[in-house]
Amino acid sequence: MSIPTDPNPGKLFLSILSSRWESFWPGLLENLEQNFGRADYLSDLIAFTETSYYDQELDTPISRRILTFKPLVKLDALADIKLATNKLEQGFKDGGRRIFNLDPGIITMERLVLATGKNFTHRIYLTRGIWADLTLIYTKGDWKDLDWTFPDYSSEKIKKHLRIIRSRYHEQLSSKLTSEKQST
Repeated sequence: MSIPTDPNPGKLFLSILSSRWESFWPGLLENLEQNFGRADYLSDLIAFTETSYYDQELDTPISRRILTFKPLVKLDALADIKLATNKLEQGFKDGGRRIFNLDPGIITMERLVLATGKNFTHRIYLTRGIWADLTLIYTKGDWKDLDWTFPDYSSEKIKKHLRIIRSRYHEQLSSKLTSEKQST
């Protein structure tokens, strides 16, 4: 029999896609920090060229920014986080269209899981219409794609950010666990 235990908290990850950064940035950052705590990783803009999936909705050229936030989060908070980012997208619409796409996820030492409102064979239902998408796994010293990993997340330009984020998360988690041990 396995004995249930609470997992370590994860690192809140957020990918933002848009072609109209000047219309909402840095106001969105302030809003995100009010919701999720201080951002502790903020990438430069990264060209989004692997697919045209968002071109009609967001216009072109689309670029991405990756953020993480200082507070670590419980892994079961992912659905609530996705619902909060959906609400932010709705609040910034222009003429009924989104001006950015927010993709939240959680990074752990083993994986990157993104939240989505769309079901698919490899996705696990969480709650309130939100699914968990196992996007990448960390094994043998690097991020590895899965058969269903989105082309942009398979790219080196994204994985280089994920390596840095995971390393910083590892340091933050180790410090937290050491601090907790010392206080008991």
